[in-house]
This record gives sequence, C-alpha cells and structure tokens, in this order.
Amino acid sequence: MTARLSGKTALVTGGASGFGAGIARTFAAEGARVLVADINLDGARDIANQINGIAAQADVTRGDDWTALHSLVAQHWGHLDILVNNAGITHLPAPMETITEDDFDRVLAVNAKSVYLSARTFVPDMKAAGTGAILNIASTAGVSPRPHLNWYNASKGWMITATKAMAVELAPSGVRVNCLNPVAGDTPLLASFMGEDTPEMRAKFLATIPLGRFSTPQDMGNAAAFLCSPEASMITGVALEVDGGRCI
Repeated sequence: MTARLSGKTALVTGGASGFGAGIARTFAAEGARVLVADINLDGARDIANQINGIAAQADVTRGDDWTALHSLVAQHWGHLDILVNNAGITHLPAPMETITEDDFDRVLAVNAKSVYLSARTFVPDMKAAGTGAILNIASTAGVSPRPHLNWYNASKGWMITATKAMAVELAPSGVRVNCLNPVAGDTPLLASFMGEDTPEMRAKFLATIPLGRFSTPQDMGNAAAFLCSPEASMITGVALEVDGGRCI
C-alpha cells in the first residue's frame, strides 16, 4: 500500500461486512484511522479490531445515532476527513406494485435518508475546515435498472443525483463528493439481489458482466481509497462504475 491516506480520519457506515469492510480495511492499510459503524456491533468490533480502528453501533436512519457518531469522532480525533455512506439494503425482487409500503420506506430510509442525515451531521464541520471528502456507495442499478428491483433502483439513482448536487454545492467550501457504482458482489446482499443464491442464478448474473466476475470488497476499497485521497483532489461529482463493464 502507498499510505495515500496517512493521517486521515474516516467513518465507514455498514463497515461490518461486504464492501464496507473492504473499504475500512483498505483505508487502514493506506494509513487512515477508521471508525467502523454498523447496526451489527459485534461485526463492527471484529473489523475494527483487525485494523486497529474503533467501532460503533449505529442505525443510519436515526438522527440520534448520527449525533452519537459525531460525538465519538470528536472524542477520539477532533475532526473527520472522510465520510463513506456505504450502508445499504434492498427489497427482494418482485413486481413493483407488490412491494410493501414498509419495505419501500425501509429501503429509502437506509439508502437515501441516511445520506441526508450524514450531511446534516458532518458537512458543517467540513465546510468550516475548508476540506473533506464524502463518498456515497450507489450501484449500477442506479444507472442500468433491473426489473423487479424498482424501488432499490430508484434509491440508488437518487444517491447518484444527490452526490452530484452535493458536489456542486460543496465545491466552493473545499469539500469533494463522489460515489461508486458497484455491480453486485459476493456479499450478504447477493442473495437478495438475485432472489436466490444458486449456481444457476450466479451463472446467469455473471453472464451480464463482461469481465466475468462480481465486484469484490478489495475492488471497492481500492476505488474508494483513490477517490478519497489527495490524488483525486480535482475529482468531484463523479459516479465511478466498478462493475466489470456491466453498464457499457
């Protein structure tokens, strides 16, 4: 690793598993101090212990939990350099009109409202400091929607647009905002995306990815580390596809 994040502080939501864990590990390997936040506290502690970071239990849909994360950052580091909104969920594949209102509300709360709450909590500090990097984890589903995942697709399209809107508003304050669009990975959400996790379903899905494999946590970590590093100081408002060519 290059230590491109040396001296930086970072908060990664949904950091206990999957892409979030990959981002947290890569950030730490690149020299950052990392706060791993997840609704699964045991999982967050496990990753934090692996990377000499700190852990917190947080429901990203609750403003009080964001306030607690802000207090924890202030207590340990005094400031936050990098905010990664990675926590996300989906509903099971089904015709759009059959998705329950509870499932719709839950998907939009975790995938969209959390970005608003995170900005309300940490953007004032970043603006005051004149620097900061925010990274939202969206999806290829926000670029090339898949049938039967309609409201998940919409939530990720919202995140892409929110990223660009945040970027243009915060640029004069020295704060950069980007997002990543991964294709599905071999993570806890894979079965939910496919409806069922079978060799046949995996083969069918992989056939739609030109490079012939899923996104990995390390793929996401590498891309995230670049976009949040000084090397990307001229990049803001980008929705970078980490998808093996799926959206071509």
